[in-house]
Amino acid sequence: MINIVLIEPEIPQNTGNIARTCAALEARLHLVEPLGFKIDEKSVKRAGLDYWHMVDIVTYPSSEDFFAKNDPKKMFYCTTKGKHLYSQAPYPTDGEDIWLVFGKETKGLDEELLHDNYERCIRIPMRQGARSLNLSNAVAIIAYDAARQLGFYDLEQEGNLTKF
Repeated sequence: MINIVLIEPEIPQNTGNIARTCAALEARLHLVEPLGFKIDEKSVKRAGLDYWHMVDIVTYPSSEDFFAKNDPKKMFYCTTKGKHLYSQAPYPTDGEDIWLVFGKETKGLDEELLHDNYERCIRIPMRQGARSLNLSNAVAIIAYDAARQLGFYDLEQEGNLTKF
């Protein structure tokens, strides 16, 4: 399973869009508090449209709690400061969960966390001078590439065009 981890997300619409991506991928969404919004805010719900019932959401009161319950050495840290490209990440192919960790929109992930896990830091290539992509776009790019590397597992891979 793909696990999307948002540490202290700030913008409700981004989290709603990410929840919709998680629903489409059958990925679990982990939200690490403090959040910059209430999960039941209209803007979060609207961004996720009618997909919320398809999302498995786990919340944590703090980063300390999250990392105490989940092994930080099994995670991939998504950051503009990453050493490796996301497309070259050595995701497990033995059925073990994939963990993709993203930081808050304004600051990203904690520098100490990145330093301690630098070999597992991945990035999306961008032109020089571009600061970053929107968080929900970055999650979609990286999560869908992880799913591609896993052969898209049980995801529907063929469309069905109907006559109208």
